[in-house]
Amino acid sequence: MADDDLMRLYSGRILALAADIPHLGRLEAPQGSARRRSPLCGSTVTADVMLEGGRVAAFGQDVKACALGQAAAAVVGGAVIGQSPDELAAARDALRAMLTEAGPVPPGPFAGFEALLPARAFRNRHASILLAIEAAAEAAEAAAAAQPGSA
Repeated sequence: MADDDLMRLYSGRILALAADIPHLGRLEAPQGSARRRSPLCGSTVTADVMLEGGRVAAFGQDVKACALGQAAAAVVGGAVIGQSPDELAAARDALRAMLTEAGPVPPGPFAGFEALLPARAFRNRHASILLAIEAAAEAAEAAAAAQPGSA
């Protein structure tokens, strides 16, 4: 990777996001939890979720990742409250498409993923970027499945 590529990838915006991740820490008694790990770099994100009325009411995340994974966790942390499990799954799929298929930036509260557009060219970074939204979506799905009346 050339120095210019690194400078473009690790922009000031990425580093600012990585330095200010909302909802850091685990929830005491989550309804759903998920841990995702990138085998390539060893980054991990654990997400905890509490749902109320089918939407995320409380969220916590333990993030041990590179700056790109931390930046993605910051976007997720800023957008997750009020989202349904289906909306989180859609955001996950949109981020994956943005990175791997040159798809558009995810809409709405997840538009902050735009900061990660330069990472499209670095396939070896995609898994770390996806960790936070994958963990959040999986935790929300687990929480929904644990709700009374779900089958």
